[in-house]
Amino acid sequence: MTPTMLQVTDLGHTYQSKDGPYDAIDALGFTVAAGELVCVVGPSGCGKSTLLRTVAGLIRPSRGSVSLHGTPVDGVPEDLAVVFQDYSRSLFPWLTVQRNVEFPLRGLPRAERAARAAEALAAVGLERAGRKYPWQLSGGMQQRVAIARALAYRPALLLMDEPFASVDAQTRFELEDLLLRVRREQDTTILLVTHDIDESVYLGDRVLVLSKSPASVVAQLPVDLGEHRDQITTRASDEFVELRAKVAGLLQGVPQTEPVAP
Repeated sequence: MTPTMLQVTDLGHTYQSKDGPYDAIDALGFTVAAGELVCVVGPSGCGKSTLLRTVAGLIRPSRGSVSLHGTPVDGVPEDLAVVFQDYSRSLFPWLTVQRNVEFPLRGLPRAERAARAAEALAAVGLERAGRKYPWQLSGGMQQRVAIARALAYRPALLLMDEPFASVDAQTRFELEDLLLRVRREQDTTILLVTHDIDESVYLGDRVLVLSKSPASVVAQLPVDLGEHRDQITTRASDEFVELRAKVAGLLQGVPQTEPVAP
């Protein structure tokens, strides 16, 4: 049996504002198995990013708990990495691509830092870009650098907050396929938040559908599209179309004709 990597139990968070308390998420619960890629999709403003920040230890939840490897998350875990949506702000413009990727590895010997960075850049197809600066790269290439930096850290769990939302459609497809390839080669455990229904179905082993704010889990849908997927054949398959329609229906509150696993 595959061990559980991440356990989220009855998670809730309340923000304090000038208009009073505001519940962003409430009674959220799910698990992520080691090696699994789970996509989280929900209505705009439902609390997806709040969920990711509590899992990352960046926010202490008001209620419930998050555990990684069975250990409660209290602060940012050492074996966790995050890829954010805004790649332009996550990279240091005054550092080369190589140095950006090495940045989280500052405690390691120089030779090991360089080797890990080179390996990660090769994994995302940027083996020749190490001496360039982020501002010399396209948006898609900059996001590849951000992904490489996370991979170089070799995290047990990779969190991704709408990582492809700021690039054009063609680049998005390329980055989605890159993520699937890297995940397959490195057996990385990934929790990815997205607002894109098609992306959640195309990438995920499982799709968590959230309710409107305060977010709770409406359904967990297993995705059985095989390990090897492509942007044309997979998206045209009956299974993909059916799952996409099911996720869309859940987001819009359309009653399901068959039960959905809680």
